Amino acid sequence: MGKAVIRCASTDPEFTVIGAVDLGDSLDSFISDAEIIIDFSFHDATQGIAEKAAEHRKALVIGTTGHTEADRMAIEKLTATVPTVWASNFSTGVNTLFWLTRKAAEILGADFDLEVIEMHHRQKQDAPSGTAATLTQILSEVRNLQPESDLCHGRNGIVGPRSDREIGVHAVRGGDVVGDHTVFYAAQGERLELTHRATNRDTFAKGALRAAKWLLGRPAGLYTMQHVLGLEP
Repeated sequence: MGKAVIRCASTDPEFTVIGAVDLGDSLDSFISDAEIIIDFSFHDATQGIAEKAAEHRKALVIGTTGHTEADRMAIEKLTATVPTVWASNFSTGVNTLFWLTRKAAEILGADFDLEVIEMHHRQKQDAPSGTAATLTQILSEVRNLQPESDLCHGRNGIVGPRSDREIGVHAVRGGDVVGDHTVFYAAQGERLELTHRATNRDTFAKGALRAAKWLLGRPAGLYTMQHVLGLEP
């Protein structure tokens, strides 16, 4: 993703990439000259990056996933100092899927069973994906469910019939799949499926750059791509 961001930024005259950081590198040599930091790294690196951004008052875009709740709380505290867009997925299409997922759940109601399936390349570190986690969070909010107890991560053995409060979540890994996500709404006699498929990482990179442009001049705080796209109510 870092390479994709650099590649897409190089074709946009509004951006100048003044530094790139990999494992073991430091932001210190160029952070004072930056306006925005874009983080696509690893979950245990994000807090340190956010601390540097807060220290130097630099806007921050975070696309990294897989954080623990403690990680998230620590990073969110830092957003009181600098404007930050943090999203599990920067694709315009996926953020439209988030919006549609909420609307469909509200319209269809409790008669429809909910299942989420995601597929990614064989090298992906976390499961389920951050995007799938956002989808289940949206569904949980609409149905007033508890993600800690009502999510069913795959099924094995004699598990019996699904409960009315269950959201099934299934992670598939293989090949070079960039990212597929489907939300199933299944009832007696009918089924609705909402699917997004990404075929190129540039869609995420361009979304992160769009978020960076939107972020400039915003007050400190935590934002999502729903804010960037004007989908937040």
